[in-house]
Amino acid sequence: MHAGLFAEEITGLDEALSAVDGFDEALTDGLLRPRPETAARVTGLAHAVAGTPLAARTAEAAERTAAGAADEDHLVTLAAARTALLGSVHDALAERAAEALGRPRAEAPAPRPGERRQTPNLLAAARAWLRDLALLGWRGIDHEAVSASAQVVSAMLGEPGLRRQASLLDGFAGELAASCPGSSLDRVPARRWADLWTRAMLLTVPGAADTPAEGTATGRLLPLGVDLHEYATGAQAQVHAVFEPADGSAPRLVRAAVSVPKPDSVVGAGVWQLLRPHMSLLTAVGEGRSMELTGMPVTAEGDLLWDDAHASAGGTADPFVTARVALPAATDQVTAPLDRHPARIALPVFLEGYTAQAGEEGTEFTVAGHTLPVDTGRVPVAGPLTPQAVGTSCACVGLLRWDAGSFFVQPLAVERTVRGKTVALHAGGWAAGTTDKAGAKAEKAATDAVAVLRERAGRLLRT
Repeated sequence: MHAGLFAEEITGLDEALSAVDGFDEALTDGLLRPRPETAARVTGLAHAVAGTPLAARTAEAAERTAAGAADEDHLVTLAAARTALLGSVHDALAERAAEALGRPRAEAPAPRPGERRQTPNLLAAARAWLRDLALLGWRGIDHEAVSASAQVVSAMLGEPGLRRQASLLDGFAGELAASCPGSSLDRVPARRWADLWTRAMLLTVPGAADTPAEGTATGRLLPLGVDLHEYATGAQAQVHAVFEPADGSAPRLVRAAVSVPKPDSVVGAGVWQLLRPHMSLLTAVGEGRSMELTGMPVTAEGDLLWDDAHASAGGTADPFVTARVALPAATDQVTAPLDRHPARIALPVFLEGYTAQAGEEGTEFTVAGHTLPVDTGRVPVAGPLTPQAVGTSCACVGLLRWDAGSFFVQPLAVERTVRGKTVALHAGGWAAGTTDKAGAKAEKAATDAVAVLRERAGRLLRT
């Protein structure tokens, strides 16, 4: 790894992000009667894409918006320009990461047109609601404006081809409703809401939701680690792995994810009780085994559409052996056009021979004389890996991410020396079950809570 490249400046990065921030501030203020500073921020977005195929349309959209006369097409154009800018940031960061890691990158395939049903009225209705939000601005939202989405979302959920858009709108509206009225907010999450608004706006354009063609995967899957996310009402586990095709072609990085709803009483190690039955891969991860895949559906981006019918248990597979031997030659995943965003960068990496120390803002790894921040706040409590273990480690399998102007590492597993022996700790170490006292207690509590809820649900269905 050429760690020094992570600290080198990327030309144009700050300017692109500044233009995005300016437009996000304009959305916060609202575009109905834009003030001079708001108009200048929208114009700044147009200037940032000058010289690109979007230049002429964005300049016109910015001019009409600055005059308070923007229609839906103009706002779609501005959303496209913002997405293009963040996409360029994503590409520059991904290119820098690939250069530093020395791994090959895959070529992005052409999108595959999906089956399109005639639903122009629903998409137009969604676009109209999003336009109203942009005119009001985040400071101007109220419950009446936000609730106007309910009828649109309800109708879209009835169309299988629009459920992706409907889920996004529903979640976005729920988040806005929880923050109403906007005028009372001490702090507006401008970047997040602008991200959601932009994506939702572009997904109302026919064809925008087209995805790269799917294929199948047959070969050996070697897990690297689990990225676990736990929320009050849900949990998700995403397994990062190296896939070795049976035909002998180059290995590639892939992901497999499972998401489940959960009661808020199930916490910590108890979430594995809910996740484990839906994906046998989690058991394999916890037991340190590989998986043999036969015809497993996989997207061009490297996301396995997991189906246990296409997988069987393999032999022993140590993630650290995989990281040392197979990871350096594995081809990185590609990213779909609408997913090109700095927050989506999550590249599996392997580090060793570093020095771990506590910095001003948390743990840091010094690699070949260069400092790389470590986000121990992302270490889940549902596993044996702890921030303290990361701080005394000598090797790490993690995800390389980028935020707030710098690259950082999210640990998935570490090796440390205890009494002269090397001990490995994994974030997904309890995925197959645990004998740890605290973990076993959480598992039992989860079993009892789920049993009670199922009994109550059954009683309600019988009445």
